[in-house]
Amino acid sequence: MTKQVIVALDAGTSVLKAVAFDIEGRPVALESRQNHYVEDGRGGVEQDMEATWDAAAAVIAGLVARLEGAEVVGLAVTGQGDGTWLIDAAGAPVGPALLWLDARAGAIIEDIRADARGRAIFAESGTGPAACQQSGQLLWLRANRPGQLARTATALHCKDWLYFRLTGTRATDPSEGCFTFGSWRSRAYSDTVIDAFGLRPEAGKLPPIVDGVTTHHPLSADAAARLGIPAGTPVVLGYVDVLCSALGAGLYGIDADSGTSIIGSTGMNIRLADDDFERPADAPLSGYRMVFPVPGKTALLQSTLAATLNIDWLVGIAGQALRLAGHEPDSAALLAALDAAVPAAPPAVAVWHPYISAGGERGPFTDARARASLAGIGRGLDLPGMMRGIYEGLALAAADCYAAIGGAPEIISLTGGASRSAAMRQIFAAMLGRKVRIVKEHGSGALGAAMIASVSLGIMPDLATCARAWIAPLLGEPELPDPALMARYEGLLPIYQEARLANAPFWHRFASFGEKFHGG
Repeated sequence: MTKQVIVALDAGTSVLKAVAFDIEGRPVALESRQNHYVEDGRGGVEQDMEATWDAAAAVIAGLVARLEGAEVVGLAVTGQGDGTWLIDAAGAPVGPALLWLDARAGAIIEDIRADARGRAIFAESGTGPAACQQSGQLLWLRANRPGQLARTATALHCKDWLYFRLTGTRATDPSEGCFTFGSWRSRAYSDTVIDAFGLRPEAGKLPPIVDGVTTHHPLSADAAARLGIPAGTPVVLGYVDVLCSALGAGLYGIDADSGTSIIGSTGMNIRLADDDFERPADAPLSGYRMVFPVPGKTALLQSTLAATLNIDWLVGIAGQALRLAGHEPDSAALLAALDAAVPAAPPAVAVWHPYISAGGERGPFTDARARASLAGIGRGLDLPGMMRGIYEGLALAAADCYAAIGGAPEIISLTGGASRSAAMRQIFAAMLGRKVRIVKEHGSGALGAAMIASVSLGIMPDLATCARAWIAPLLGEPELPDPALMARYEGLLPIYQEARLANAPFWHRFASFGEKFHGG
């Protein structure tokens, strides 16, 4: 009997990954390819839309070529969230995509957040306005590239663009459509949100919201020829990548009170809530409330713009020191050596705020001018101590985020590159005082998209059944927090929070100082 597979594409910012899963949820083949983006040094971060499609098509075709006659029964798509991918009436890009890393709408969003518009948007959408989102970027384009916006027929996100190239259908999913321009209550676009942003003239450019759990479209003949998959194969539009990653990491259907923290280039901290859960009226205007692919459920997210980027920075500094001394560094070996040295470094001797992204921070507060800092430095702080401080800073950032969405759940699945570090997991568990576990397989975003496809195609009756069959075997054993380390960290989070509040005036004054010399 011919093996049947679901091919799932996860289009990340810098890497596109395609994974083939059999109908028992087991990965049978994987293909990946680098993608590239351009930074202009002034907050702009853009990506070539056609190059992204070419890379996506190539990675799927490369995967299909390795399947040795297996039948592709469905294709699922997820990808990087936020950002702005614009096409004209003929379906051609009107310019490069603005990525979620793009910070040029920062001043526009600060103005919206400063008055009643920000609170109205947050109350309706559950999401704090941020410069990374399509709403602010459309306003920036209106002010700075009106011709490009005038040529636009449809405003898509990354996965929507790839879905369009695969099927010819202009659509977005319920998660991204609603947290950007809609309401989690109605699971539809909201006039309140659109009007609060002042985007009524652009409302006609928003695509229909299509739920991949119940709806799919056929692969077009042109796309089929490129991919090596028969035309008409069902294509499923997954939810945004972070929700697919959380789904593939066991957020739903395994435990009563679980969460997911993604410690990758960016960080995500996610827990489920019932639709009737309401946050306090004075809750900070940050984070996301995303429609979950299960009726009556939403996901509460607080996202940190930079997670392992902080680790990469320190490894880069160590490598630069070696180059200055005349030695060519091995970055992987440096990372492994620093990670191995962390457990012996004394805990909580300095406090790291991990706001190293050029876009500042967006969770649990939003400030495009926030910057990283290391406070409490003494002469005894060495490289392993700095590495430990960064690990602790990432755990503190997660604790800060969970505090803004009702507290940390009882058990947290860790995924992303840093989750493979035993030292990171130990620090994370102790800082939050919660059990943690890893997901044994990489690619939880692709897995979550494949899960949605399995329900859409009738292979699985629902996502809870799919999670028990596909995800439960992939979860590691729970790791308990170390009581002594928990005691050492007690009381550190309020200090961390006080320091970031105290630093905010400095961030803004220093940014203004720099703008005098760098032109903004």
